[in-house]
Amino acid sequence: MAEKEIDESERWLLSFYRTSEIGGALFFGRLARSMRPGQIQSDMTKHFSDEAQHAWYWTECMNRVGANPLSITDNYQDQYSAEVGVPANMMEVLAITHVFEKRVVNQYSKHASIDVIHPVVKETILKIMKDEKWHLEWIRKALDGLEKDYGADEIEKTLKRFTEADEKVYQATMKEHEDRLQHIIERNKKLGLNK
Repeated sequence: MAEKEIDESERWLLSFYRTSEIGGALFFGRLARSMRPGQIQSDMTKHFSDEAQHAWYWTECMNRVGANPLSITDNYQDQYSAEVGVPANMMEVLAITHVFEKRVVNQYSKHASIDVIHPVVKETILKIMKDEKWHLEWIRKALDGLEKDYGADEIEKTLKRFTEADEKVYQATMKEHEDRLQHIIERNKKLGLNK
C-alpha cells in the first residue's frame, strides 16, 4: 500500500539510484567471483551484497510511495568506464571504487538534507548511508594494505587521477540529477514546506 505519492523528479531520482545500485552489485559481484580468496575478496563480496540490498531498498521505497521505477539505461558506473577505461589492477579497482563511493555519499547527503523530504525516502537514504560509510572504510584500509606493492605515492596519484575523472563524469552526467534535486527544493518552497 502506497504511503504517499511522489512527483516525477523524485521518481526519476529514485529510479536512478536503484539503477546505479544494481549496476554496482553486478560489477562487484563479477569482480568478487574472479578474485583469489582473501580479505579483499571477502570485503568485496559483502560490498556487492550491500549494493544488491540497496537496489532492493530503493525498489521497496518506490513501492511504498506509490511509484513504479523508470527504466534508466545509463548508470554512473558506465560513465566512469568511458572516461577512465578498465582498471589495470586491483589497486586501480579499489581507487576508482573509493572515489565513486565518495560521490555516492555526497549525492545521498545532498538529497537527505532537503528541508522537507518524503519520510520514506529519507529513511531509505539513511539506511543505505550506514553501509556506504563502511564501504569507504574497507576500501581505504585495503588501499593502505597495498602500499607495499604499489607505493603510497602511486596510490595517491591514482586517487587524484580518478577524482579528476569523477569531476568530468559528474559535470557531464549528473546535471540532470542536480536539476531534479533543485526542482524538489523549489517545489517545496512554493508549497511552503522548506524551513
